[in-house]
Amino acid sequence: MRKLRVLVVEDESLIAMLVEDMLNDLGHEVGAIASRITEALEIARSGQFDVAIIDVNLDGQSSYSVADVLAERGVPYIFATGYGSKGLDPKYSDTPVLTKPFVGAELETALSQISSSV
Repeated sequence: MRKLRVLVVEDESLIAMLVEDMLNDLGHEVGAIASRITEALEIARSGQFDVAIIDVNLDGQSSYSVADVLAERGVPYIFATGYGSKGLDPKYSDTPVLTKPFVGAELETALSQISSSV
């Protein structure tokens, strides 16, 4: 798999750092980390990314609007949530999901599943 530039949308700073470390260990680059919806939307609209990892719940707010912006731009994304795929809005049922807590191997698998569209 080629090196990917990744947007990480995560409101827990320790989790964001862990994801960044995992991505670096896998040979990928974190292009940006957003911890709030407004920041994530701004970055999603203008940033250059190959893929995004999006926490479904950012400080009590749904992050589906961020996913929608990325989808409009053709940027694939993976949801990260402690609720698993059952906790997703049905509209996003085909979206790859990382169930928190996840490990590097699970992240690598999820990235390889969507890398064909990148």
